[in-house]
Amino acid sequence: MPVLTRLIPSPVVVDIRAGALDDLAGVLADERIARSGRLAVAVSNGSGARLRQRLEASMPGATWFEVGGGTLDDAVRLAGEMRAGRFEAVVGLGGGKIIDCAKFAAARVGLPLVAVPTNLAHDGLCSPVATLDNDAGRGSYGVPNPIAVVIDLDVIAQAPVRFVRAGIGDAVSNISAIADWELANRVNGEKIDGLAAAIARQAGEAVLRHPGGVGDTGFLQVLAEALVLSGIAMSVSGDSRPSSGACHEINHAFDLLFPQRAAAHGEQCGLGAAFAMYLRGAHEESVHMAGVLRRHGLPVLAQEIGFTVEEFVRAVAYAPETRPGRYTILEHLALTPEEIGDAYAEYAEAIGESAQEERCEVGGVGSV
Repeated sequence: MPVLTRLIPSPVVVDIRAGALDDLAGVLADERIARSGRLAVAVSNGSGARLRQRLEASMPGATWFEVGGGTLDDAVRLAGEMRAGRFEAVVGLGGGKIIDCAKFAAARVGLPLVAVPTNLAHDGLCSPVATLDNDAGRGSYGVPNPIAVVIDLDVIAQAPVRFVRAGIGDAVSNISAIADWELANRVNGEKIDGLAAAIARQAGEAVLRHPGGVGDTGFLQVLAEALVLSGIAMSVSGDSRPSSGACHEINHAFDLLFPQRAAAHGEQCGLGAAFAMYLRGAHEESVHMAGVLRRHGLPVLAQEIGFTVEEFVRAVAYAPETRPGRYTILEHLALTPEEIGDAYAEYAEAIGESAQEERCEVGGVGSV
């Protein structure tokens, strides 16, 4: 008999709402996660440590581990410390670096992970990838998906607004990544997983089209759901293709070329996505994407992210080197630095004119 369906790797629990943290102990008591309550909880010395005081009484069987940073050494050290206990599951409570460290450590000791992010900076909170700093710069490591994801929107609302904005850039960049995947299919015959592409595209479109902002609980709900869906899309496809194209190549180039000056992951991905859309000739879509990013306070020009035009051109020219074998609009066009500079000048002019038109329209309405 032919196989008519397939199993989709995804968390058994996804709880995204205001006040979700108050029910975390109940989620962890789920027999599929931890029967006895013996948990290893990885926290930062910032937001995670503050939440420990709130949660400790409801999790009497937990052992708490403070993680110093987001490096491979930190993750290996955490795994070593956890080996001494007979834990049933690992809880990552904190920002993206803590979640990624907990992911890697949980995979290393063979335990399921419960992700409890305190901000929405990027789509790694539910992805099968842990991004960790190492001696060579930054690496991505394959790990199992979290078995559960708990996102308290009240906690998210208290996070620094820049981290929420970064998540917007990462989610919206899915649209550019899918366009790159489709390009690779047309040119090289690369197989597209239609389900993964649909999930990732709709996640990006939901954020792009939502009229709300970072202070709106409804918008935070949509953004959190989009980031979770992006991670599931990567699990469905078996790699990062649904959420990573030229946008992420440009991001990685910034990280490698300017490690001390690189901006937030999602900020760089959002800028990279808007520029990549312009490169592929989708000028109207590029201008619209840049306008949405700008409305949310995200950078859409090199200088807004702390780089000169020359440095931006250098990053874009180097970007294909960061993901050998991945085919995107950058590999397709194979532009020289001079051509990249010309394209960037056109892109900057296009989004600048759009912003000027919007200001005129607002001014016109206000003067009536």
